[in-house]
Amino acid sequence: MAARILLTTFDCRDAVTIANFWASALGYEIREEASNPPEEIELRDPAGTGHPLYFVNVPESKAVKNRLHLDLATDMAMDDEVTRLVAAGARVVAVHRHPPDFNDPYEWTVLQDPEGNEFCVGRSLSPH
Repeated sequence: MAARILLTTFDCRDAVTIANFWASALGYEIREEASNPPEEIELRDPAGTGHPLYFVNVPESKAVKNRLHLDLATDMAMDDEVTRLVAAGARVVAVHRHPPDFNDPYEWTVLQDPEGNEFCVGRSLSPH
């Protein structure tokens, strides 16, 4: 049997801030942690279908571009979702269109969370 992903872990300078950002971004719930303030925080999808995320305090800051990132899909207007994420603490890095000369290209926005971790947001590829 092949291995499976248990959860995705983010190293953070401030796990509370980053976990709260991602809980807001994804509609996830923060699982209670024993320490106060928590050094490690787990987020779970309340519907039980999404991938769990884990946030761990580390002493060092992010130094370079992520080699791995999350791609988020939205069924709402992408501009509205980007506006919501920016209000929650994200920063827009770039907007892309592929292919750029096509009448209806796939569009996505590259953002950074409050600690600079890159992620992308695009419209859902599923039919409505």
